[in-house]
Amino acid sequence: MENLLNYLGKGMERKKNMKIAIAGGTGFVGKKLTDYLLDQQHDVFILTRSGDKTSHHPNLQYVEWLTGNSTPEKQLYDVDAVINLAGESLNSVRWTEARKKRILDSRLTATKEIHRILSSLPKKPKVLLNASAVGIYGTSESDTFTEESSHIGSDFLANTVSAWEKEANKAHDLGIRTCFLRLGVVLSDDGGALTRMVLPYSFFIGGTIGSGKQWLSWIHIEDVLKGIDFLLHHETVSGTVNFTAPNPVQMKEFGQTVGSVLNRPHWLPVPGFALQLLLGEMSILVLEGQKVLPEKLESHGFIFTYETVDKALISLFKG
Repeated sequence: MENLLNYLGKGMERKKNMKIAIAGGTGFVGKKLTDYLLDQQHDVFILTRSGDKTSHHPNLQYVEWLTGNSTPEKQLYDVDAVINLAGESLNSVRWTEARKKRILDSRLTATKEIHRILSSLPKKPKVLLNASAVGIYGTSESDTFTEESSHIGSDFLANTVSAWEKEANKAHDLGIRTCFLRLGVVLSDDGGALTRMVLPYSFFIGGTIGSGKQWLSWIHIEDVLKGIDFLLHHETVSGTVNFTAPNPVQMKEFGQTVGSVLNRPHWLPVPGFALQLLLGEMSILVLEGQKVLPEKLESHGFIFTYETVDKALISLFKG
């Protein structure tokens, strides 16, 4: 059998099982990533504040962290990779000043603790994959952003992501390959923004949000998982990596596609001022956007399963 595997894998890099620590492993993306990595036969360590969690999977362990007496480094002494997805949700409630502070502090606190852990480990992991967001580029209806774009926005989300990446980049000084996963809107039928975005169509009142000209840089959840797996095993990729599909769409086209896939009308517009009154500063998440392309992933050979929004939505709602 070993000879057969060697023959079949000739000329290809064979993946080995890895030990991977995940911060934010119980969140929307984290849960799906954990299942994905376990299916790949990796050993997964979930960093959690709950010290009494127990696992029923032989390859999954929960590691207490960010509590007064926790010493997670004792269990993470030989991990191969760390993935940081930790941070309070952006879109659960209105952005009050207190809420914005929690959003920023939750990300910086977790990332600083990861740096402390990494600094204490005699054997360093090979890679840190740190979540980020395309919101760092700011908003525009005319510009296109790639990993080479140096522009950073001036709004709250851009400032938050910039501070987050700056803290995470300290791992690079430890000799650890560091990647910033600048995520677009993650499309999934189980959590995330899509459920809220399509809800009006379920009641036959879907329509264009705001001007409809704002760009939506999206990515299917399966391509997020595949992309993370890709970065774990491609040691030549580092720095900023845009996690968006190759074909962003404007919001009007997105809404029309949702209506078509769900066989629902797209007719009732949602005025921008109404959302601003309802959501305040958080309305930027749906009323403004940016056109972001995944040049680095594609240039290194990553192949998206879902390149177009119609294919992605069909897989989620009719697959």
